[in-house]
Amino acid sequence: MAKRASAMSNAGATQALPEGLRGVLKRGEPMAPHTSWRAGGAADCAYAAADREDLRAFLAALPAAEPVYMVGLGSNLLVRDGGLRGTVVFTNGALNKMEIDGDAISAEAGVPSPKLARFAANHECAGAEFMAGIPGTVGGALAMNAGCYGAETWDIVESVTTLSRAGELRQRRRSDFETGYRKVALKGAAIQRHGTQEACFVQPAASECFVAARFKLAPGERLRSRALIKQLLEKRGAAQPLGSANAGSVFRNPPNDHAARLIEACGLKGRALGGAVISDKHANFIVNLGAARAADIEGLITLAQDEVKRRFGIMLEREVRIVGEAA
Repeated sequence: MAKRASAMSNAGATQALPEGLRGVLKRGEPMAPHTSWRAGGAADCAYAAADREDLRAFLAALPAAEPVYMVGLGSNLLVRDGGLRGTVVFTNGALNKMEIDGDAISAEAGVPSPKLARFAANHECAGAEFMAGIPGTVGGALAMNAGCYGAETWDIVESVTTLSRAGELRQRRRSDFETGYRKVALKGAAIQRHGTQEACFVQPAASECFVAARFKLAPGERLRSRALIKQLLEKRGAAQPLGSANAGSVFRNPPNDHAARLIEACGLKGRALGGAVISDKHANFIVNLGAARAADIEGLITLAQDEVKRRFGIMLEREVRIVGEAA
């Protein structure tokens, strides 16, 4: 496997691959274009796999100690300005297959969640409409039990396929996992998060990430499901700053309350730091105005946590993952 970059002069340079691999390997890959916040530093190495088998072979070829970050659309990820030490693997575009079998749909981890919602609707399967409101990939939705409008990803999961850090595929049932609000854990194992919603690694047997899932849905009507998707997206667009660079909800909602309400009550709507601002449309969103550093965004995250803690005694928990090193 190619050595990691030691100088940014080779940023984005394509590297030769070991025999048998079919993807694209780069070193010093800027991560800002790969995250919805459009901010942050570069990864030492980045691999765009050709497909599931190519990803399996790539992971098996990596040194066991190499840190690995699985990234889909980067919709819930902040990479610090100093970048990532290790290897990023991009799932979007590689793990992009979907299949229908009666009222069940199998989707790989790199499939965007809204695409799954539309696919289900077009094949007259009901129950996945809410996925249209989740901006990330299926892998990310699985890893954090993403949800909106009263529904969560694992409500419709029947089984999953995981890939170990050593390149071994496994089939696991829904009953093998414990799930909760924005939480997923393999029963009897500890979660090891690698910084991003786009993958979930579980221990102790072997680190695993989600590469596919089978979703059990109900018989539906195409037009009714499409109308519901449209209604949900209109509701989302009216309440959230969708036309700007952001990572969705920054914080989990505390029990019986809303993070946005608490942040707004602290007078933080519209508070800016460098090129970032707490949205004046939805206080649980932080927007990159165009030239924000990751440090600006993280600074606003810390400010919101500190102010809510000081005023209400509540420590807000992040939904977004923060990884990498400060500049």
